[in-house]
Order: sequence, then C-alpha cells, then structure tokens
Amino acid sequence: MRKHRHEQLGGALAAIEQIGRELADDTLARPVGGTLIRRLEPVQQVVGRIELAGPRRLRAGVDVRGDGSCEGYTGRLRRTLVEQRSGESAYDALRRALS
Repeated sequence: MRKHRHEQLGGALAAIEQIGRELADDTLARPVGGTLIRRLEPVQQVVGRIELAGPRRLRAGVDVRGDGSCEGYTGRLRRTLVEQRSGESAYDALRRALS
C-alpha cells in the first residue's frame, strides 16, 4: 500500500490515473474457480484499487479489473459506480463526478 498527499484535487486525480494505467498495463489475470466454486472471469476480479480520501468525507476511486478495464466509483462503504459516457474513460468519468 502506498499513500500520497496532494494539495489539489486535480493533482490527486492525475496520480490516480497514472497509477491505474500502470496497473492496467501489467494485468494478466486468468479465470479462477470452476468445478467446486463459482468461476470468476478476469473482468470480475479486482486486481487493484486506487482510493481517494479528502476533506468533507470525500471518498472515491478506481477499480482496475483483471482484464485491464477500469471503473470509477464514489463512496466508501456503499460504493456507487460512476457511469461512463460515450468516449469517456473511467478517469474522465471520475473527474466529472467529483467536479
């Protein structure tokens, strides 16, 4: 676990994107389970979670999946998926949701 401190939200979101893209590039998950337990495909596996905690209970982040895809979310205990619009990355969607 690494922790970084940023003075501005823009810097924190840029760091989340950089770390997330590095994780996604190195992801090579394989399906797990099958006969005795439920089979989990790479898209169902979270291989990395980058979280943002800020003032006034700001909680958000990005989950990097086993197939290299990413999903933005807000919240901590009750995560809410940030829907991506056409042509928008998970990082762009998170920026939009937090601005």
